[in-house]
Amino acid sequence: MELLVDIFGYLSIILHGLVIVAQSMTLGGVLFLVFLLRPLMKVLPQGADLERRIARLTIFSAIGLAITETAGTGLQVAVLMSTVDLSFFDVMQAPFALCGTIKVICALALIPCLGRRMSSGPLAAVLPLLIGAIELTAATFTTHAYARLDNNVLLLFVEGLHQFGAAIWIGAIPCFVLALSKLHDAQSWRLIGPGFSRMSMIGVASIVISGAIMSVFYIGSVPGFYGTAYGVMVGAKIAMFLALLLFGLGNLLVTERLRRNEETSVVRLRRFAEVEIGIGFTIFFAAASLTSVPPAVDLTTDRVTLHEIAVRNAPVWPRFTSPDHDQLAISEMQSQLNQEAAQRGQAAAQANVPGSGVLPPRNADDIAWSEYNHHWAGIFVLLIGLLALLNRAGVGWLKHWPLLFLLMAGFLLVRSDPEVWPMGSEGFWIAWRDVEVAQHRFFVLLIVLFGVFEWAVRTGRLRSPKAALVFPLLVSVGGAMLLTHSHQISNVKDQLLIELTHTPLALAGVSAGWARWLELRLPGRGGRIAGWAWPICFMLVGVILLWYREA
Repeated sequence: MELLVDIFGYLSIILHGLVIVAQSMTLGGVLFLVFLLRPLMKVLPQGADLERRIARLTIFSAIGLAITETAGTGLQVAVLMSTVDLSFFDVMQAPFALCGTIKVICALALIPCLGRRMSSGPLAAVLPLLIGAIELTAATFTTHAYARLDNNVLLLFVEGLHQFGAAIWIGAIPCFVLALSKLHDAQSWRLIGPGFSRMSMIGVASIVISGAIMSVFYIGSVPGFYGTAYGVMVGAKIAMFLALLLFGLGNLLVTERLRRNEETSVVRLRRFAEVEIGIGFTIFFAAASLTSVPPAVDLTTDRVTLHEIAVRNAPVWPRFTSPDHDQLAISEMQSQLNQEAAQRGQAAAQANVPGSGVLPPRNADDIAWSEYNHHWAGIFVLLIGLLALLNRAGVGWLKHWPLLFLLMAGFLLVRSDPEVWPMGSEGFWIAWRDVEVAQHRFFVLLIVLFGVFEWAVRTGRLRSPKAALVFPLLVSVGGAMLLTHSHQISNVKDQLLIELTHTPLALAGVSAGWARWLELRLPGRGGRIAGWAWPICFMLVGVILLWYREA
């Protein structure tokens, strides 16, 4: 139970992100079925088969929602029971537990509603929509809006509108992609494409209107955007939202071209929609991360100023020399504890206990150590991007560039957390109690998988087209997870200044992953452009890492 409490913060963000994904896909599937597919059933040649497939996808999404919501609510209940003297029955009366229970019940209730027996008749549309509305209402009561003292009703409505917009647009895109893959005639594409465009426009309008209102009430001012963690994460969401709009505009142009010319290919429509799914799900995890920080309007002190941002990001030559391990704060503290214990003839206590909740000490050498790690990581990533670019330009023997990922992973495994194995006194397994250590090791694992799969693909050891997609997917996942990454630093301003560097890293990583995806999946000029774009994104990541500073 102590370990559960230790990792609660990070695990709750991941689970909440999965809940948002599952909820959006569930509600999006219901809306796609009721308002787009079923009205076209009689004119679509494969309408009945497509309805079964989309209903099945929506059922799986509902099952996923029930599982993730149960896990998320159960985690909160378990942590609350272990930290506060309350019984299970008492905790289950809390608003978050009641709302979570309602969401699970609604998700399970949707499953029979989407079955074949209820696919027609008067309740086929009304019942799923009613259950979906109840689920959405319960979801809004788990947001920041419910906790506000002022304008509570307005903000609850706005939160609901925001989640509705995400569902009818982003959550319904998987259904749209499935429909495009199963329909094989131009007439069907001409019906589905414009119909989904109208749904998307409703979603975009809902998100823009609700997002603008929430920015006024939750952020309040321009300094709130750049001076708080909440504002920075909202900025990241806006950047990805704009990218989605660009892809959506591209798809709208295709549907208009298809309306005028039946010979128009829908391949680009499908590929852009696939990327929209990935970026949209990344936005959902960014939204989940927002739940872990207070709204900007509530953080009136410890905001970062533009001057502090400028000072921190002033050009400085990268640090390529590292302090000795013995000079780090934990090493010095451990040495002192060892001396005191030796004088008393006792066993020395650990200077840092993973998962204890006590932030480890830091000194100037710790900062130098971290900057050294980031700057050398920047060299690795910059080289990876450059060699990938040269390989694409025709330098064939550079196809082994993914092996640099393995060198980088080894470097980070050794140096990322100097207090734990292999450099520190803390064992390999006990260190997993530390959330930051666990995150670093997860990233190391991702980097190893980057290198292994991409090298195997480029050298012909893996010939499956699906194997080639592992690299862009993992790169995109790594970028998304970086948005949820946190540092154990007591100074709020220093932590935010670090996040201001990590946010563009995450955005560049997500861009690189989905650009590589388009290179593999999109034929013609678009794929070629994407093939040049993603190595440049890697080089940008390298430059940002070389620019990284903690003081």
